[in-house]
Amino acid sequence: MTSISYRVPYADTDQMGVVYYANYLVWFERCRNEMLRDAGLPYTRLEAEGVMLPVVEAHCDYRIPARYDDLLSITAAVEKIEGCRIRIVNTVVNQAGQQIAKGHTVHCFMSASSRKPIRPPDSLLAALGWTGEI
Repeated sequence: MTSISYRVPYADTDQMGVVYYANYLVWFERCRNEMLRDAGLPYTRLEAEGVMLPVVEAHCDYRIPARYDDLLSITAAVEKIEGCRIRIVNTVVNQAGQQIAKGHTVHCFMSASSRKPIRPPDSLLAALGWTGEI
């Protein structure tokens, strides 16, 4: 699991003074990038190896609003890998320890050249410490 800190800027809020809903998916992406980087496989390396990870599903449950200047903790963790898909779960917690959002993204391992689904690379499975079934 990877965690990042993020302080909400004005630019992330809407007219009601709360974080605009789509920003949560951007935060999920930021944390996912850091999770892969922490595992030694940043997107640049995966792409250099001919692997792409397009999002095929995204979901977010909003519990309480985040507002300007809130200091948030955003986490990402691999929940499962099945076939050509990987599901990454995310949580967003405010400085009071309240869970403000929870969601997930599902990605498909895809060949950059053929644009077809592929099996997850062994290098990624090893880097993530994945020992489960595929």
